[in-house]
Amino acid sequence: MKTDLTDTTASKINKALVKARRAIGTPAVGMVLTLVIVTDEENAYDALKSANDASREHPSRTIVVIKRVSRSPRDRTKSRLDAEVRVGADAGTGETVVLRLYGEVADHAQSVVLPLLLPDAPVVVWWPVNAPLDPARDPLGALAQRRVTDSYAAEKPIDELRVRAENYEPGDTDLAWTRITPWRSMLAAALDQVDCEVISAEVQGEQYNPSVELLAMWLADRLHVHVRRGVSAGPGLNEVRMLTSTGPIRLYRPNGGLALLTLEDQPDRAVALKRRETSELLAEELRRLDPDDTYASALRFGVDRLGGGGLSGAQGSALTAATATGSGSEGTGASGTGASGAGSVAPAGGPGYASASVPGAVSGSGPGLGAAVASAASAARAAAALPPAASSSAPSSAPSGTSGTEESTGSAGDGDSERPTPAQMPPVKKAATS
Repeated sequence: MKTDLTDTTASKINKALVKARRAIGTPAVGMVLTLVIVTDEENAYDALKSANDASREHPSRTIVVIKRVSRSPRDRTKSRLDAEVRVGADAGTGETVVLRLYGEVADHAQSVVLPLLLPDAPVVVWWPVNAPLDPARDPLGALAQRRVTDSYAAEKPIDELRVRAENYEPGDTDLAWTRITPWRSMLAAALDQVDCEVISAEVQGEQYNPSVELLAMWLADRLHVHVRRGVSAGPGLNEVRMLTSTGPIRLYRPNGGLALLTLEDQPDRAVALKRRETSELLAEELRRLDPDDTYASALRFGVDRLGGGGLSGAQGSALTAATATGSGSEGTGASGTGASGAGSVAPAGGPGYASASVPGAVSGSGPGLGAAVASAASAARAAAALPPAASSSAPSSAPSGTSGTEESTGSAGDGDSERPTPAQMPPVKKAATS
C-alpha cells in the first residue's frame, strides 16, 4: 500500500503510517530498528531495494532522505516536504517512508527525521554514496548508534580510507570492510589448521579497491608482519599469500566465485567466496549494533604503511646509494626500483617501524613493504654511521652486488638468509586511539 503526501509535515506522515497499518490489518509495530538512508535521486531506487531485501532478516522502518536541488534562487528559499508512505508488500517486511526535501528544509533533515524514529529502538544511518567527512558529527549521523558508509563508492577510495581513519568514532563502519568478512574467516580458519608462525604476507586485488587495502591492513595489524599490497586485474580481491614457518598458505579467487585454498602437505580444496550483493552486506551490518573494534584497529593501522613514502634528507640519500649498489633480493637491479621506486620506501609508521630488516620477506618487483622496510633499515644505519647489526662477524664492507638486506643482518659473509621469526620483529607502532 502506497500513500503520497505533498507539502506535508512529520505529524501527517505519522498519521498516514498508522492509517496504512490499520488498512492492511497489522496495527502492531513489530520492527526492531530504524534504518535511515541518506542518498540522492539517482541511487535511491537501488538503495531502497537493498534495504527491503535486508528487512526480511531485520524488520525495520526505513526512512529514505533525498535532498532535492532547487533550480532557481527563488525556489531555494521555499521549503517543502513531500513524502511517500509504503507498508505491506511494497515495503518488504517493515514499512518505508521516502522523504523528498526542498529548499531550506534540506539543511535541517534531522528535524524531519527525528519525529519518525521508532521509539526505544536502535537507529542506523547508511550513506550509499556521498558520505560526510565525519559521519558521527553529521546532524543525521548524530541520531544513530551505527553509521554505515561505503568507501568503494567514493571518487578516491584510498583517500576516503584515510579520512575514515582520521574521523573514526565508535559505531562507524564501512561496507568495504564488510565485503572481506568471508576472507577474514577463511584465513583465520586456515591458520587454525596448522601450527606455524607467519613471516610475511601479500594481498592482491584491484588497484583502487578499498577492501583489498583493508584486508592487508587487518593482516598487518593482527599478525604484526609486513604485508605487501599487490595489484591485479580483479575482479575485486583475488589472492592472499602468507609465508609461514611450515610453508606457504594461499587463498586464490580468480573470478569472484569459487576460491582455492592451498596449505602445505594438505590437498587443495575449493571454498565458496562469492561476491555478495549490497543487501547481504547491509544485513550483516545490521546484525551487530555495537562498535567494531577490529575494524577500528585495522583502519587506524594506516593505508600508507602498506605502501612507500619518500624519504628526506640523509636517509633518502643513503637509501638511494644503498639500493644502487646491487640487485638484492627485493629489487630489480641497480636501478633500486624493486621496493617502490628509488628512494621512496619509508612507511608512514615512523622510524621505529622502518627499523626492522626482513631478509627476503617478499620476492619480486613492485611496492613490497618487506623489501622497503629492509632497504630503509640499511639506509637509516648508513645515515647514522652505525655498524651493521652483526658487525663482529660480518665484514666491514659488502662486495658489489650484495643485497642491502643481507648487509643489515650481518649475513653477507656466510650467505645465511634465514628469516626472522615474528617474535624477533619490532612491535608495530599503532596510531593513538581516540
